[in-house]
Amino acid sequence: MSESKTKRRPKADPCKPPLPLDGIRVIDVATFIAAPYAASIMGEFGAQVLKVEHPIGGDPCRRFGSPTSREDSTLAWLSESRNKKSVTVDLRSPEGCELFKRLVAESDVVCENFRPGTLEKWGLGWKVLSEVNPGLVMLRVSGYGQDGPYRDRPGFARIAHAVGGIAYLAGMPRETPVTPGSTTLGDYLSGLYGCIGLLMALRHKEKTGEGQYIDVALFESVFRCTDELAPAYAMYGTVRERYGPHNLIGCPLGHFRTKDDKWVAIACTTDKLFARLADAMERPELASHSLYGEQSRRLESRHEVNEVVNAWTGSLTRDEVVERCLAVGAPVGGLHNIADIFADRQFLCRRNLVPMDDADLGETVVVPNVMPRMSETPGRIESLGPALGAHTDEVLSEVLGLTKDELQALHDSGVI
Repeated sequence: MSESKTKRRPKADPCKPPLPLDGIRVIDVATFIAAPYAASIMGEFGAQVLKVEHPIGGDPCRRFGSPTSREDSTLAWLSESRNKKSVTVDLRSPEGCELFKRLVAESDVVCENFRPGTLEKWGLGWKVLSEVNPGLVMLRVSGYGQDGPYRDRPGFARIAHAVGGIAYLAGMPRETPVTPGSTTLGDYLSGLYGCIGLLMALRHKEKTGEGQYIDVALFESVFRCTDELAPAYAMYGTVRERYGPHNLIGCPLGHFRTKDDKWVAIACTTDKLFARLADAMERPELASHSLYGEQSRRLESRHEVNEVVNAWTGSLTRDEVVERCLAVGAPVGGLHNIADIFADRQFLCRRNLVPMDDADLGETVVVPNVMPRMSETPGRIESLGPALGAHTDEVLSEVLGLTKDELQALHDSGVI
């Protein structure tokens, strides 16, 4: 009998358009952002995601970020745990371990991001789970990967930004390096790489029936986004330093303050683009060969060029700078804070902000929309992050066939 017939497959809603991952069941036994984010993406495109949490407290992400009127949920939890069913199981108990194995046997994917060796200590490592389910695909996210001299070190995105080389580059010259954007950037990057790995592994399984695990390290996800940092050092011994709001590969290429104390980003990576900016500034002579018309000359005189641009943007409001640049095709954009984003016509047109009503909260929560955008099978947000254990009985009865008496016994013993 084929695997698809022996398992209790999750069923798609016949009243809604089909999605690419309908029929796939994912167990998210991870915490915080990285691996759970990979599971969330799969849930947005049709997979059934079972969020397995400890009965007491659950995922610590429930207490991460701005509080809500729901005691077990922050706004970060509501947004990042969308489309999941919460199932509480104590994996440290023998009965909980057996329940988890039975869930794995009925699933396609497991996502975890414990420190390497933790699941093995509980008797739930890759070797055990792959014997329970030979076709299992497992995402394992950790700070430094499943091997190497750092494997046992705790992993956090902020540390990954440091070790992966990106935090060193963020900030003003010779001053304290700063956080590059969000403190959880490395988690989201790792979740994305993890999701890519899961989809490729599922494709391989489709062709061969073989499962496998994906080993994602937070620091490697960050390091992979450092463009020419590695080849430039290997070939020329170049150690890139902090250059503040500007960049050494183009000029002007950075952030400039405007008259109304806001900021714009300007990106002139070619001579043609700089000529357009000079037109926007009503100073076309700046793009002549005798001044700054060639990129090499601009790079040599970057401080002078940046000062000229700074003086121009400082004489206009942000909207005026954007309008004049766009009129001649010079690349420009405002540096948005979240209030700017909520008012931005492009965000509104693309429905990047989705209002979701939550019955437990009794109010509307606005969250980022699904990515990527697909023409025929667009993902969707069905629900926000669930209350702790909200679906335990439903899932264990439907997926494992447990009776009411069996469920009550597990509740009484604290296993679920």
